[in-house]
Amino acid sequence: MKKILICDDSVAETRLMQSVLQQAGYWPVAVSDSRQIEQSIEVERPSLILLDVVMPDRNGFQVCRDLKGSAEFSRIPVIIVSSKSQESDKFWAQQQGADGYVVKPFTAVQLLDAVKRFV
Repeated sequence: MKKILICDDSVAETRLMQSVLQQAGYWPVAVSDSRQIEQSIEVERPSLILLDVVMPDRNGFQVCRDLKGSAEFSRIPVIIVSSKSQESDKFWAQQQGADGYVVKPFTAVQLLDAVKRFV
């Protein structure tokens, strides 16, 4: 079973993603604080990261850039999950190293299609 790390400060969004992923046979684990993501990756060793953009302390773009700049974490695919739907946001995510982008609100099919591209 592939483990997927969800980093989102919204409890409702996290629960929705967990439910969709569990029903599809994945093992979702969640962290709500972007400051804890590196530690969670070390402990959980996920196959993929779903990363919200708008979070306190460090936004998802910063987290993605940090992860992709790290020799230890750079190979883990990162999908940005955000309500920011402008093409410029998607372009910026790609420039920060994101492997995919899903716009909120999303359907289960949209989320799973993005996940299946990488795991």
